[in-house]
Amino acid sequence: MGEDRSRRRREVGAGPLSDPDQGRLALGDDAAPVRPEQFDETTPADGHVVRVLPDVVGIDREFDYRVPTAWAEDGRADRVDVGSMVRIPLSGRRVAGWVTAVDVEPLPGVRLVPLAKLSGTGPSRELIDLAAWAAWRWAGRRVAFLRAASPERMVAAIPRRRPPPTVPSGPRDVFDEAFEHGVATVRVAPDDDGYDVALAACRRGDALIVTADARRARYLAVALRRAGITVALAPDDWAIAAGGATVVGTRSAAWMPMPELAAVVVIDEHDERLKEERTPSWHARDVVLERARRAGVPTVLTSPVPSLEALRAGPLLRRERSLERNDWPIVDVLDRRSDDPAKAGPFAERLHSHLPDGKRIVCVLNRTGRSRLLACSSCGELVRTEDGSSIMRLDGDELVSTDGAERRPVVCFHCGSTNLKTLRVGVERAAEELAALIGEPVDEVTAASERDPTTRVVIGTEAVLHRMIDADVVVFLDLDQELLAVRQRAAEQAISMLAHAARLTGGRSKGGRIVVQTRQPDHEVIAAARKGDPTIVAVAERDRRKALSLPPYGAQVSVSGAGAVDVVEAFGSIRGVQVRGPVDERWLIRGESLDPVLDRLAEIPRPAARVRIEVDPLRV
Repeated sequence: MGEDRSRRRREVGAGPLSDPDQGRLALGDDAAPVRPEQFDETTPADGHVVRVLPDVVGIDREFDYRVPTAWAEDGRADRVDVGSMVRIPLSGRRVAGWVTAVDVEPLPGVRLVPLAKLSGTGPSRELIDLAAWAAWRWAGRRVAFLRAASPERMVAAIPRRRPPPTVPSGPRDVFDEAFEHGVATVRVAPDDDGYDVALAACRRGDALIVTADARRARYLAVALRRAGITVALAPDDWAIAAGGATVVGTRSAAWMPMPELAAVVVIDEHDERLKEERTPSWHARDVVLERARRAGVPTVLTSPVPSLEALRAGPLLRRERSLERNDWPIVDVLDRRSDDPAKAGPFAERLHSHLPDGKRIVCVLNRTGRSRLLACSSCGELVRTEDGSSIMRLDGDELVSTDGAERRPVVCFHCGSTNLKTLRVGVERAAEELAALIGEPVDEVTAASERDPTTRVVIGTEAVLHRMIDADVVVFLDLDQELLAVRQRAAEQAISMLAHAARLTGGRSKGGRIVVQTRQPDHEVIAAARKGDPTIVAVAERDRRKALSLPPYGAQVSVSGAGAVDVVEAFGSIRGVQVRGPVDERWLIRGESLDPVLDRLAEIPRPAARVRIEVDPLRV
């Protein structure tokens, strides 16, 4: 019985208001009386009834309204359908809402008020159902997802579709094969532009093409239009998409209307930008996978470094190893273990020889939100736990691991020295020293930078990889900050950064080169980049996460904010589910599978205080 109830919730969401009148407005756990003027005793008995979900975050209930009989005279009544965007009287004011059902049988003896206004066309029935599933999947409200599925400007009518184009054909390739698997992941070159897979999808009909980068989305839209394909660029071309077209866009494209969806593509499915940062923190890859499953159409995920979630979704298709290896640039590793920590600055002694004159050089130094590293002054080894999986910090007169599970005296595990040095350098200081090293100006780029860099050599945080279009050499001044970051997905995120650098430089045939300064030259991330074989990281990550029951081999939900305590207390105890914390004012709910966790969260009333619930958090 419980399983049937949770399955229905995932498929259709919450039910309509079942009270015998419209005299009370549900708002969270409390009920506020609706003002008497909302009831119109002169409302005629004829006219059909519709069900409406108000566009109010605190309300996740539907209300019944009557379509005014006057609307039948000018044709508006015929335009009221599932997904129509309307305005309704509610608690003495008018609010926006979406029609979720039509021709509803009203409860006997209930006098319903009429709709106030027909605003325009909104999400389809398919997207309304998908929003109900997404609200369960990411422990959120349907309103957030229906807003994402609605046009930014009101659309009065859907334009008539143009005749379907003839898509250029070409020789059969790996992408054509991928679409025959239902769901498949294709490992592509780091600098693959996505055009071939997009074209293969368009040969099947209207395709939904989602990419993490807005610049790439615009490029694909232009390229496909030149091939004669009708393209709607999300979110601006909402009306064109609703009339029938191939849709291209970033994260928001997952919610664009597509009446004749034939294929789905997610380019760079590993990119964290596909996950919404705001609550509910949904992931575009998972949304379109579910959407394609419901529509019965194939999905192809592409990435140079596929995530474990993608590898579990379907078979992995790839090209010959020799081709894959040449797709990655040459990786030069500068081992800094022999450098004297007492004298070493941000640059290895041999770095200057890897900065050729006349070449475009990008240096990466991620300083934001990173822990300080300790290194042995004698042997240069980083101070890590006994198994080498995590860094250790100095806490009084002890070394302590990041999770507090391991403690030991202030002694180097490798040589026994007690002389340790803190390694810390910031982008600003590094930019000054780099300019002095090469004898020319160096621009600094961070997420807050407003102007584009103009110098030949640029240094910045990870943001510089997204701001630059190309480079001859990319230098990671301290990759250890990423490899030993206090995050569960540190290795996956580090190889993703290297893949993005490889996109800027191109492969070996193009002369691309990456330089890595590190005290861990044998780390699997560096080995994978040097060999052009991301499988090395995927296998290591799979074994680690399986052993710890971490996503995608287990469930994990982060709860934080002022109302987190109330949610955790209400969550209670479930067999096989653990609640850990708080750590930095955040709790982690962990279990073997998501279903029981999400079912319980769906039952818990949201507290008045702000709370952030993040399902499958990427940075914990």
